[in-house]
Amino acid sequence: MKKPISAFLLFFLVQFSFAQELPFQEEVNNRAKEIDDAGWKKGSVVFTGSSSVRMWKNLQDQFPDVAIINSAFGGSTADQLLMHLDKTILRFEPSKVFIYEGDNDINAGQEISEIMKNLDALVTKIQSKYPNTIVNLIAAKPSPSRWDKKVSYLALNDLIRQYATTHDKVHIVNIWDIMLDDTGKPRSDIFIEDNLHMNEKGYALWKEIFTPFLAD
Repeated sequence: MKKPISAFLLFFLVQFSFAQELPFQEEVNNRAKEIDDAGWKKGSVVFTGSSSVRMWKNLQDQFPDVAIINSAFGGSTADQLLMHLDKTILRFEPSKVFIYEGDNDINAGQEISEIMKNLDALVTKIQSKYPNTIVNLIAAKPSPSRWDKKVSYLALNDLIRQYATTHDKVHIVNIWDIMLDDTGKPRSDIFIEDNLHMNEKGYALWKEIFTPFLAD
């Protein structure tokens, strides 16, 4: 006859199950500590999402008159950002939020409808707590390494555009067009060696697009 599980062991197993880390937990914790150590103030503008934002190293320098918090974590998807919403967005009581998700989501095979569901959940949770916060959804970017998924990215961007037009205080930041060359393909001079992430020239183009959205 099997012995019953002791109360102590049961408690341990339950605690262990809850202790399992969420995806990117360590990176989110480390980034949160970096932000806290650097100091921040409530009402700042939060940039978050995946590595295209995380690697925007000179973001604050490009907009010196705006208090910016970059809480992005590389490789993330919209559903994973939802898991870390408090540490990456809500605790800062932001005046504006810029979110870049959808790029990795599509590359991972997620359905566009599911991505939009997650983006809607992000917007809803943010504005439920902070009704005056403006949420800017950054369109998926074109890149040479994922150009085979062009149709899916364009479809996602079109749905984000429609979503923004039907929701108050929600905008789309269209970075797609400016990143294409005269032939309609991704510019080859704005990416690093992996043909996915951008170099300084690429972020200079983004600065042009984002400037109006950061104006008071």
